[in-house]
Amino acid sequence: MLTKITLNNFKSFKNTVSVDLMKTNYTILPRNVADNGVLKGCIFVGANASGKSTIVLGIKLLLDFLFSERNLNSGIFVCMFGNSPRYSLSYEFLIGGKKIAYSFEVDTGKNMISEKLFLDGRLMLERMGLSAKSYIAEPDGINYDETDVGKDTLFLRTLYFNTKFASNDVLKAWMDFLKKSIYINMFDKTISPYGKAEVSVARYLDKDGCQPINDFFDEYNFEQNIEYEHSSSGGHVRMIVGNDDNEKGIFFKRKGIDIPIPFAEESLGNQNLLRILPSFVSVIENGGMLLVDEFSSGFHNDLENLLVRYFMEKAGRAQMLFVSHSTNLLSNSILRPDQEYSVEFRRGEGSSVKRFSSEQPRSAQNIEKMYVSGVFGGLPEYREVENEAQ
Repeated sequence: MLTKITLNNFKSFKNTVSVDLMKTNYTILPRNVADNGVLKGCIFVGANASGKSTIVLGIKLLLDFLFSERNLNSGIFVCMFGNSPRYSLSYEFLIGGKKIAYSFEVDTGKNMISEKLFLDGRLMLERMGLSAKSYIAEPDGINYDETDVGKDTLFLRTLYFNTKFASNDVLKAWMDFLKKSIYINMFDKTISPYGKAEVSVARYLDKDGCQPINDFFDEYNFEQNIEYEHSSSGGHVRMIVGNDDNEKGIFFKRKGIDIPIPFAEESLGNQNLLRILPSFVSVIENGGMLLVDEFSSGFHNDLENLLVRYFMEKAGRAQMLFVSHSTNLLSNSILRPDQEYSVEFRRGEGSSVKRFSSEQPRSAQNIEKMYVSGVFGGLPEYREVENEAQ
């Protein structure tokens, strides 16, 4: 599980900033903490364009660089108002009781990448430019040169795809954890799995049927179910999908009405919910990280509350890290203060973060009220619209 991410000169983060996911001394909501002491996730709140999504992007990029084709040397990641052409991202994980620390730095001026990997403090991999050395399979190390090291690719990716880390169970388990992760952007409806998880609603229903989704609806009193069939009937209505008997469609049925409603005619909230539920179920059941940007798109406050509680209650060693503008989620009945971060952008200094637990709020205090009153920062400073009635 991810225990810390550190960003430096990365997009809006001019200075070094860290997000810590180890639990603190709070005792509330023990279900929000995995059995290894790592928090099952956190929320990022703040004004528009403050840098919230950039933190999630910093985690997503590790997954992209490892499991997708993406150019590290692109200048779009370096802070445009920083003092250096270099940006760096560092990550710490706890896997099977072992500490993994991995970092990479990209010098966009010299078109050079450096990497380091440690396992319980022991150097396992180092790379500088087109030269690298791995101690994973051989204690004395194996040297690699430009024939093995790609100038725009993480050497960690190359080594993993060549060896699958067959000689090191911890590193293999780390890669397995990362591959189970899923990224969701609720605004543009993007869902990106990094392994074999089936996150397309139609393919998920083809594979697992409607029962897991309907069980969720029944357990949490949604008063609706879905069908995935060529046709659906109810009352005096019969809906048919296309001319091919093998073609299927998703239909919602409200309890007590029983009229089939095609997916495209359902509310945006119900469409978004059905789109993301397979991802929630996959990460909860298999582990990994669920990264969610613009989480509040199209959802009622109570539904947001439910989804966060659902994840925290059902997940084992899995994490949900998400961006939201919904301050109702800042509640000691949903998240702990050490799971809440505000993000704000300061002129010339860029983005910064503040962990709510640093102010040591008491368990009985109203965290949402404290946030909107400015205790934790991360609020926009708009000029008030004049009230002509006054």
